[in-house]
Amino acid sequence: MEKLKIGISIGDINGIGLEIILKTLSQSALLQHCTPIIYGSSKVVSYHKNIVGEDCEFHSLREGEKFHFDKVNVVNCWQENVNITLGKASEIGGQYAWRSLDAAVKSLKRKEIDALVTAPINKEAMNMAGFPFPGHTEYLTKELGSHSSLMFLVNDEIRIGLATNHLPVSEIASHLTKEGIIQKVQMMHESLKMDFGLERPTIAVLGLNPHAGDGGTIGLEEEQIIRPAIVECKKKGMMVMGPFPADGFFGSGQYKKFDAILAMYHDQGLIPFKLLAFGSGVNYTAGLSHVRTSPDHGTAFDLAGKNAADPSSFRQALFLAIDIAQSRNDYADMHKNALVKRDKPKEVEEEDEMVYEED
Repeated sequence: MEKLKIGISIGDINGIGLEIILKTLSQSALLQHCTPIIYGSSKVVSYHKNIVGEDCEFHSLREGEKFHFDKVNVVNCWQENVNITLGKASEIGGQYAWRSLDAAVKSLKRKEIDALVTAPINKEAMNMAGFPFPGHTEYLTKELGSHSSLMFLVNDEIRIGLATNHLPVSEIASHLTKEGIIQKVQMMHESLKMDFGLERPTIAVLGLNPHAGDGGTIGLEEEQIIRPAIVECKKKGMMVMGPFPADGFFGSGQYKKFDAILAMYHDQGLIPFKLLAFGSGVNYTAGLSHVRTSPDHGTAFDLAGKNAADPSSFRQALFLAIDIAQSRNDYADMHKNALVKRDKPKEVEEEDEMVYEED
């Protein structure tokens, strides 16, 4: 079986992105599992390699050239020198993070790579560069032609998806709709089956308000939006329960009884996730036509250039990208074989000759 080709965007050149990439890829055994392709610049990679001091040899090539399957590949998306200012948000940092991401996504769309792992970007720097999206998730949703997607934080112990992503708290309630929650639950359900191999997944849905609204006395979103959405999902055959009050749900350990959880907003989901899984968690974008993962942390400018960043989450993101890409291939093959079996004409059985014995 040919190794999967995993694309990597370098994130902000002033952050820890290339440090955690190089620390992960310096493990030579990794090349037995995939062919890594970094989208960026050999000069920038070499700059960070000198800081990290890891023995990570790479094969440098231009866009469009063939990958070397037994080496770490660096696709040069630009040739010019770049001013690196470690630990600082800058327009230049945003510009080249965008160029790396754009080149990687184009390669993903052309099916030159099987999955994409994105190193962290800095939202302030991206905004300086004119990047018109709140983050990776929204950009990839548009570029890969999806109407919607699911920000899905996962590790071995817990999986939490978000009904809304990067919104001011004051706007969350106005963005929640029955249809939107149904769509997110469906994406989560399909991802659990196709990407994680769970045949009959169980999903918990959290409430928006304290005490999940307390029967309408602390907000009406649970009774008017969230609960009706859960009822519809059940009618569609999904095992969905809720809405649960978020504090008691996590405090009592009830989250352990479910395959995945849908939170209503960013911090409601990410605070418990990072408390339980920081360093081993992965941000996965479910609902897309292609596989994309990233570590569960940001650019960590305070650590940039100090060779102190922990690569664990990036390593997990890389291995999860490999696992999901393979799981999708297996899932597609299984359904293809099922369709072939279903559509194959049945052989006409010959009727047994009736033998009449004489009295």
